[in-house]
Amino acid sequence: MTEEADRYTYRVLWSEEDGEYAGTCAEFALLSHLDDTPEKAFAGIRDLVAFCVDDLRREGAPVPEPLSTRRYSGTLTLRIPPETHRALAIDAAEAGVSMNRLVAERLALRR
Repeated sequence: MTEEADRYTYRVLWSEEDGEYAGTCAEFALLSHLDDTPEKAFAGIRDLVAFCVDDLRREGAPVPEPLSTRRYSGTLTLRIPPETHRALAIDAAEAGVSMNRLVAERLALRR
């Protein structure tokens, strides 16, 4: 396995539809590996990603950058309906905090 493949973002979830554990990788959204244990699903998706990274390199194709090595500014710009904006402004004013702090705290709760 390539060292870079260990830097990708993996997740293992139970797939009710398949009746097995599904290993996925955020940077390679079209790949998955099904297996009967979480450990095997994790090992399988890591091996599959490593194979793909090696194959992309051999072909001279771009390799996705791991999320773990990307730099983030901490600034997020998004569009919301005016009614939602108003409701957030009211909630922030009532809580005595900035709207930025209110939204950041609410997003943190969803993790």
